[in-house]
Amino acid sequence: MPGYLLHMGATIVCAHPPGQATPSQTSLRVKVSSQAIVTQPTSYTVAGCALAASGTAPPCATAQWTTGATRVTADQIPVLLQDSQATCAPTGTPLNVVSTQVRVKGT
Repeated sequence: MPGYLLHMGATIVCAHPPGQATPSQTSLRVKVSSQAIVTQPTSYTVAGCALAASGTAPPCATAQWTTGATRVTADQIPVLLQDSQATCAPTGTPLNVVSTQVRVKGT
């Protein structure tokens, strides 16, 4: 299914808001809306997970994407799309894409 490409400026949160997720690296060659895109093997760091304040369980710390584009790549690596799936560690909960650029779609 087609979705918009994720880029450095995309707003991504863990399942326990306001946990903000940011990529550890971006594509050096491809940009959309003047910001670098993100490819599938890139891990994300999560900061501000609400579980940290509750003290009931360890908070989301990192996330790894399990799906990416099937037909669009950057440097032969699948790019991440708005509908790509990720899993946070150590909680096993998903990341949620709140907003991203709306000019370039991929499948």
